[in-house]
Amino acid sequence: MARIAGIDLPKNKRGVIGLTYIFGIGRSMAKKILTDNGIDENIKVQEWNDDQLSAIRNSINEVKTEGSLRSEVQLNIKRLMDIGCYRGIRHRSGLPLRGQHTKNNSRTRKGKRKTVANKKKATK
Repeated sequence: MARIAGIDLPKNKRGVIGLTYIFGIGRSMAKKILTDNGIDENIKVQEWNDDQLSAIRNSINEVKTEGSLRSEVQLNIKRLMDIGCYRGIRHRSGLPLRGQHTKNNSRTRKGKRKTVANKKKATK
């Protein structure tokens, strides 16, 4: 099993798809890493030899991935919240940031529905 950047890559997937399991590496970056190292992107992860694995590891070390990338994203969100800009306020209140309507949708961002009961009518 190939272990790169603290992630166990699935051994029965193609190389391009396997590399996308690492946070911060998408399809295009995975293709670029494999072509720069002269590895066919259709070869499965289990078929990589030790030289190819070490070359891929060296290429990935140059790119910001996993823990350092996650912490940078969290710091950016915290900075927006601290300066109190529109996006920071939306982050703080758990609402969508990019202009989506919130009357009917945005359940992903707002979470499970919280039912509010009606006021009871006063009896005479």
